[in-house]
Amino acid sequence: MQFKRVKRKVNGILLLDKPLGYSSNQALQKIKWLFQAEKAGHTGTLDPLATGLLPICLGEATKFAQYVTDADKTYIAQIKLGVQTTTGDAEGEVIASKPVNITAKEFEQACQQFLGEINQVPPMYSALKHDGKALYEYARAGVEIARPARQVTIKNITVDAFSGADAVISVTCSKGTYIRTLAEDIGKMLDNHAYLTGLRRTQTAGYDLIKAMTIEAVEALAIEERDTKLLSVDSAIAVLPQVIIGEDSAFYFKQGQAVWQSGKIPEGELRVYEEKGTFLGLGRLLDDGKITPKRLVNL
Repeated sequence: MQFKRVKRKVNGILLLDKPLGYSSNQALQKIKWLFQAEKAGHTGTLDPLATGLLPICLGEATKFAQYVTDADKTYIAQIKLGVQTTTGDAEGEVIASKPVNITAKEFEQACQQFLGEINQVPPMYSALKHDGKALYEYARAGVEIARPARQVTIKNITVDAFSGADAVISVTCSKGTYIRTLAEDIGKMLDNHAYLTGLRRTQTAGYDLIKAMTIEAVEALAIEERDTKLLSVDSAIAVLPQVIIGEDSAFYFKQGQAVWQSGKIPEGELRVYEEKGTFLGLGRLLDDGKITPKRLVNL
């Protein structure tokens, strides 16, 4: 007789160090299973060949996953010059090669050309949809789809290592930036080819890879211990200003009603707490000075 696996109401954010070869969804499903969680979501796709920081939202934290997804991200990228592949990374087939005679200074100068707002054409081998189908499905069938360039922002780019045809760079960028495409474009800037041999995400939304756990480390813990590794639900929106409301106001706020709060209240979205310190959810300041609930939590 088979017993149905009991799912738990578990709330919080696990900082996962996604392993090589796992898709983001595979990693998400594994963590959801390990926590026996009713609900889970990840925060920004990492390619199977990419590793590193993938915050996993469990339970009520899924309500704020988009804030983490939309945040800037930092990567360490390994680049091979002189070679072009079908996918822009090590997964693809080599389709062109060229001798490399590039100095460290020339490479550094090429990288600096990409600082700030840039237009980037998404790669064919990506999960972006066209007529309901992922672009990589068209690519595998040998069909090229015209992709409009998208504006992304490279906040910082530094060269960590350079030797002959191999380079390592650190990049901080806006969401939606394809580091594979950036590597290829750096190659083109140098009148050469380039592709990504490795990619590791190290930071996003104030979270750092140093505090992330591997799947093996999570598996090694008893389920009660796993829960202690979760970050609080409100850590996903830690960049937003906070406001503390009284017990009476909290009662009405939790019923979905707008409430008054004395003092100067920051405009825009707010983290709202009860006097005891309980996180109530996301609020927004109205023109009439009241705070209205935008996303409530049930912790």
